[in-house]
Amino acid sequence: MATQKTAPVAVVMGSDSDLSVMQDCMEQLHEFGVEATVRILSAHRTPQAAAEFAQHAEARGVKVIVAAAGMAAHLAGAMAAWTTLPVIGVPLVSEMGLAGLDALLSTVQMPPGVPVATVAIGKAGARNAALLAVQILALADDGLREKLRQFKTKQEQKVRAKDAALP
Repeated sequence: MATQKTAPVAVVMGSDSDLSVMQDCMEQLHEFGVEATVRILSAHRTPQAAAEFAQHAEARGVKVIVAAAGMAAHLAGAMAAWTTLPVIGVPLVSEMGLAGLDALLSTVQMPPGVPVATVAIGKAGARNAALLAVQILALADDGLREKLRQFKTKQEQKVRAKDAALP
């Protein structure tokens, strides 16, 4: 098992092939100064390790779990089944899947009582998962809340500049 450091966000993915997409999530977290514990755990190939990770995440200081997987995409649901922490699911495109639609439906269609917040498929979803995690953490962190305000202001300024540049 990988060495675990205490970080407020855990980014878990089903395969190392998911790392290229989830790098966007980790970069977005880093922009806000939020550390992440990063793990590769599979709901199907390492179910016991995944369950143990979710069960002990809160005791290790994790506040939010971001779980990404493609195809059957059960990782986020498996995490949510084993913890009371907020879980954000990132559906991913897989080679043998349906352009991520299979993963989206698997992630979003959770039974009552086992919620998973689900974001968009792929890189946009990875970035939004990080932003949602930061928003959750900002509920108890004024510094993060201010960084979010600044982030939104910069987004607005970029759009206004593009609008003003139109002929």
